[in-house]
Amino acid sequence: MRLRISHSTTYRYEPAATGVIQVLRLTPGSHDGQYVADWQIDVSADVKLDMHYDAFGNATHVLTIGATEDLTITAEGLIETIDTGGVMRGTDERFPPQLFLRTSDLTELSPAMAAFTREIGGAEGDAISFLHALMTRMNDHMTFDDDPTHSGTTAAEAFTLRRGVCQDYAHIFIACARAGGVPARFVAGHFLRADGEVHQQAGHAWAEAYVPALGWVGFDPANSICSTDAHVRVAIGLDYLGAAPVRGTRYGGGLETLSVAVKVDQAGRQFQSQ
Repeated sequence: MRLRISHSTTYRYEPAATGVIQVLRLTPGSHDGQYVADWQIDVSADVKLDMHYDAFGNATHVLTIGATEDLTITAEGLIETIDTGGVMRGTDERFPPQLFLRTSDLTELSPAMAAFTREIGGAEGDAISFLHALMTRMNDHMTFDDDPTHSGTTAAEAFTLRRGVCQDYAHIFIACARAGGVPARFVAGHFLRADGEVHQQAGHAWAEAYVPALGWVGFDPANSICSTDAHVRVAIGLDYLGAAPVRGTRYGGGLETLSVAVKVDQAGRQFQSQ
């Protein structure tokens, strides 16, 4: 599948900020399931972008700018994807899977989540069945709702609310998978929605879990599916903070407002409609 993606983030500062530093994880990489045919990052101001790869192998740009009232960062391009049944091959793996058993503040396990995981049963000898059962039970437990949670909501908080967005689903899945002895990590990226809605309010988030017989496998608990050719993988981390598309700080200024616009569409479908 050929997917055309645009991800735009706009900051406004009243009064102007005296300086801004942002870390951008907006650039996808190529692997057996996806090929980056074309990609670019544009910034509305004359800024310095320093590119490097972070500890997890994510392509990362550090943006620095002086005094500014508004700043728009747009990442867009064309990605070719192949459905691999969720199994990841050819990715840049810099750590052993066991690193992703490590918990984080956003993926801390609560007693209720521990009990929820125990009820599913252990992952010994059949990790893939455990993970599919976890995803199914999560879908029964949770209701998708973008109102009660935010980027700093923990897995335990969202689990208690029984509501949340894709980021919350991913955090809960990761925490419970780790509790079951399965290494799991956060994935930030994009998703071509089955309902045909092209314009989205944010990027997408899901998880990858390590299955010894298969390697890393993508699980999208918000949609209760394994990752497919509708998913474009951009960055990974222990949780959202390690894979956030744009994250940083500013100096000076007053009120800060943020708006995000995302568009994900099939390139062929878009061409035929013109």
